[in-house]
Amino acid sequence: MCAVIGVLLAQATEENLSLVRNVFLESRIRGLHATGISFLQKNIKSIIDPVPADQFVNRHLTYPIENYLNSDGNLYMIGHCRYSTSDLEYNQPIYNDRASIVHNGVISQELYENWEKLYKIKTKTKNDSELLLHTIENEPLQLWENASIAAIELHHERMLIAYRNGKRPIYLTKLKNGYIITSTKDIMTRASKGKYEAKMLEMNQRVVMTAEDFSYRYIPTNSYDLQIH
Repeated sequence: MCAVIGVLLAQATEENLSLVRNVFLESRIRGLHATGISFLQKNIKSIIDPVPADQFVNRHLTYPIENYLNSDGNLYMIGHCRYSTSDLEYNQPIYNDRASIVHNGVISQELYENWEKLYKIKTKTKNDSELLLHTIENEPLQLWENASIAAIELHHERMLIAYRNGKRPIYLTKLKNGYIITSTKDIMTRASKGKYEAKMLEMNQRVVMTAEDFSYRYIPTNSYDLQIH
């Protein structure tokens, strides 16, 4: 059980940053072992710290908001609160030069030593979420149909992409100037003191968010939505 967070806000304000900070604080309970963010400022920048979200917010998610804005004045950010069952290595986000990803779920339970042989993917970490990062251009919901996935991607091209299958939840909240994504509905309810209501993303939809547009595409799979049945 981890938390994934996504933020895309046009001409973001200090008030927006306060809400984002609250979202991280309310997501804390889903993962106390490590917290991280990636945000876009011409290039993707990442900060990862093996501390719970309250400590992370005080250290790394500080005012003014200009610390995190892109040159267009918009805030493009993803975040993760990790619940670890093994170690504190290879925390999220997982990223490369073009994209960064946060993921709640399990992609593979095979031993790390077998990944390259099984999946033809060479990884730098032992975090199986990296397998997802390497396959984001190849319909990951289909490719990893037996996995459990709630994921958000941050792309260098100024967009976020979010999706889930039936084994993990993910919720979208619409604000006047953009969107915030949370792992559960109650995170946004508490963070905004009831001002905003989050709605669950449809299963197997690839939702693409930019500051100008919002679109989605259904990815056909055989998975069953365990979150609402």
